[in-house]
Parts: sequence; C-alpha cells; structure tokens
Amino acid sequence: MNIVILDDYQDVVRKLDCAAKLEAFPAKVYTNTIKGLGQLSVRLKDADIIVLIRERTALNRALLEKLPRLKLIAQTGRAGSHIDLAACTERGIAVAEGVGSPIAPAELTWALIMAAARRLPQYIGNLKHGAWQQSGLKAASMPANFGLGVVLRGKTLGIWGYGKIGQLVAGYGKAFGMQVVVWGSDESRVRAARDGYEAATSREAFFEQCDVLSVHLRLNDATQGIVTADDLGRMKPTALFVNTSRAELVEPNALIGALNRGRPGLAAIDVYESEPILQGSALLRLENCICTPHIGYVEKDSYELYFGAAFDNVVNFIKGTPTNIVNPGALQVRR
Repeated sequence: MNIVILDDYQDVVRKLDCAAKLEAFPAKVYTNTIKGLGQLSVRLKDADIIVLIRERTALNRALLEKLPRLKLIAQTGRAGSHIDLAACTERGIAVAEGVGSPIAPAELTWALIMAAARRLPQYIGNLKHGAWQQSGLKAASMPANFGLGVVLRGKTLGIWGYGKIGQLVAGYGKAFGMQVVVWGSDESRVRAARDGYEAATSREAFFEQCDVLSVHLRLNDATQGIVTADDLGRMKPTALFVNTSRAELVEPNALIGALNRGRPGLAAIDVYESEPILQGSALLRLENCICTPHIGYVEKDSYELYFGAAFDNVVNFIKGTPTNIVNPGALQVRR
C-alpha cells in the first residue's frame, strides 16, 4: 500500500525513532504544504493511506471524492472537523485516531506567560540591534513603565477551560505564587474549586480581575468566537491574554482591535485562523503581541508519541486488524 505523510514542515518525521515502524512499507513524506483542491488531488491520487499531522491539511468531501484508492486516514492526535467523517464513512475510508498529551502545550503556554511577563522577546530583539535594557513598549496607549515587565507572584491567573491542559497551567501558576481563578462550565468550576482554586463569580468579573488570562477550550460550534471584543475590552491595560488552543475561539478581528486599544496590554498567541500565517500579518506587526508558529505540540517527545501511535494504526490496518477507528461503519462498506 502507498503511504503518504503530509506537511512535515521541519523534515523530522523520517528521523524519528518511531519511523522504523514503517520501514517495511513504501511511504512518501512531503515537507511542503499545498492547499488547492487540484494540487492536493494530484499529490494524493495514488495514496492508499494518508497520515495527517494534526490539522495542517483538511480532507473535505470534494477532495475525498477525487481519491479513489484511499482506504485509511491515520490522524496524529484527535480526529477533528478538518476531516469530513461522514464522507469518509460513505466512501469506506477508515479514520484512525491517535493519542495526545497535555504536557507540551501546557509547558509552551507557561513559557509564553513567562516570556511576556518579563518582556523577553522585546528585550532580546532590541539587544540584537544594540539597545541595552530597552524593551520598547512605550506607545501612548500603554501604561507608564509598561516595558519594564513584572513578576508573576501575587498576580491573578485566569484559566478558561479546566481540562487536562488547563489543570496543568493552573498548577504552574500555583507553584509561582499566583492566585488562580477558573471560568468555564459549571462542572469545570466545581472541579476547580474542589482542587483548591477560585471559581469566578461571573464571566465579566473573570475578564476584569485577571492579570494573565489563558484560554484552554476545544473548538466546536458552541465555542467558536466565544471570546468577544467586549470580553477583551474588560481586561486591564496591564493584562496578558494567552491563546495556545485555537484562533477561532476568539471573535474575528477582536484581538487585533483590543490590542490596538490597549486592553489587554499584551497577548501571546500560538494559533491562527489560517496557517501557516503570512508574513506581514497584522498580529505579527504588533509590538505588544508575542507570536509563535503553532508549536504547542512541536517537540520530540510529543512527536514520538503522536507518530508512534499513528504508525501503529497504519501497520495494524495493513495487517487486517484495524485499531482506534472512529468511524467503524467505513469498514463495512464494500469497495
């Protein structure tokens, strides 16, 4: 069977330890990303199995209809809305879901919080241009001495979404001496209170009181655009907004407008509505926004975990013992 692995931006998949699992099978790895239906259909026309790296390429009905040989989609991590599951099932294309870990995204979230609090990207960037102890961040909309940076101890950390990642980030905040406040579903707030954290009394109070606010929600119809311009406008001019989850959780253009108005004063972002983000994007031009290229899960241990599980699913499928199939009905479709 022909195996195609898409979107290996950093050309690392073939050098992973777990890549040995596919040594017995023909596998083509693509390091460049293409988006058009025509280009993708040509690239994938002979693929029996596609391995997807997270949501880097979407497989919609129109594309799937042009891939007559496709039998399996092996997803690294969760199979999300970027795969048209109904179309896959109708066409007898099995979708195998992988595994994930909250550790890497939680650690990146904390790295961004620390970097933003001490203005590290700004200090480092200016140092490389010969400016000693200069962070910039002196716009008229910014509070006095905003560029100095702050410590985290004694500040209020807000967590919206108390799942696995949110719980880890809350623990980091507690270890740094922060007051942790949680907002989210009734269930998550009860669970947070049981763990010794404060549950916010209201959404409005949550945004108003946080010095650092980090969003850890899954993207679905109910959460799309859930963070509004009004929410962001309630934040302190000294506050930091962090999003390492999904860009679409924030109302379109709300964050750029809020940062330009100075509420919140800073943002740290790892996710974008369109990826890879284009050079010259409005977010990249803002001095009070720290941007990373969606690397929450991008590190060796996570890759070994993600790809190891996906490759196991590939091998098991080829052997006739499919595992972790999220649409088992596809296995019953005659082809």
